[in-house]
Amino acid sequence: MVFQTEDRTRAKKQQADIAIQMALQGEWEKAANLNRTILESFPADVDAYNRLGKALTELGRYGDARDAYMRAVEIDPLNLIARKNLSRLATLGKDKAAAPKGKAKKAAGQKLSPQMFIEETGKTGTTVLVAPNMEVANRLTAGDEVKLARDKKGSLSVETMDGDHLGDVEPRLGQRLVKLMESGNQYVAAISGLLEDGVKVFIRETFQDASQTGKLSFPPTVTESVRPYVKSRLVRHDGDDERPSTEDESEDADDWTPDDDDVDDAGDDGGLGVAGRLAGADLDDETEE
Repeated sequence: MVFQTEDRTRAKKQQADIAIQMALQGEWEKAANLNRTILESFPADVDAYNRLGKALTELGRYGDARDAYMRAVEIDPLNLIARKNLSRLATLGKDKAAAPKGKAKKAAGQKLSPQMFIEETGKTGTTVLVAPNMEVANRLTAGDEVKLARDKKGSLSVETMDGDHLGDVEPRLGQRLVKLMESGNQYVAAISGLLEDGVKVFIRETFQDASQTGKLSFPPTVTESVRPYVKSRLVRHDGDDERPSTEDESEDADDWTPDDDDVDDAGDDGGLGVAGRLAGADLDDETEE
């Protein structure tokens, strides 16, 4: 009996791993079927219901996705993943089980490869959008590709791949990236996570123009320890006269400093980074923000 239990548990884990891989590859129908198979043998598996809800959401079957998440809540009333996704689905409206008029039913969005989310100093950054359009955002999930668009005012906005406006990039960062894009740099972007009333977007530099060599798209935050004030003319620092200052260095330090949300986000994944979250349970956009 013990061996049979172990075999069933092992089989469930294998099926769950395959279901996650199918989701990473965008094979949502196969992912849904695998999770249904798991639930036939383990009808109280909350994780399988959450994964099923995610797959059905990607397929545009919002009513069925809501039923899956409701079942997860019935089994575990305190499950934050299911509750958060139910709130998100509620904003779509009960009458939106089908895709919007004029558009074929399809997955919420094109996924970027998880490898694209590997954080790299100076070349990647995460920002919370200004004035987000949550009605549009709630149709998306972590990993969905979005695009950067420059508007006539010189600011940088974020749109879905279908052209729906999602929100604006924080002004200082947006202005910096616009200048770099005008100089020839290229970027890709994707949804990093959805808050209750906000959208986090991950941006990666994919091409640096020769004219921008050595210039960081996302300068690191520079912090200084608090120290007593001393008049600078009374103190001489060794090497001060020898340290060159450059225009690019001061510009990099002043142009953009990540806000508190960006700093908090950097630490909520146990050090795994965005790619780690997407490759595991957060593939379902299910981690608690």
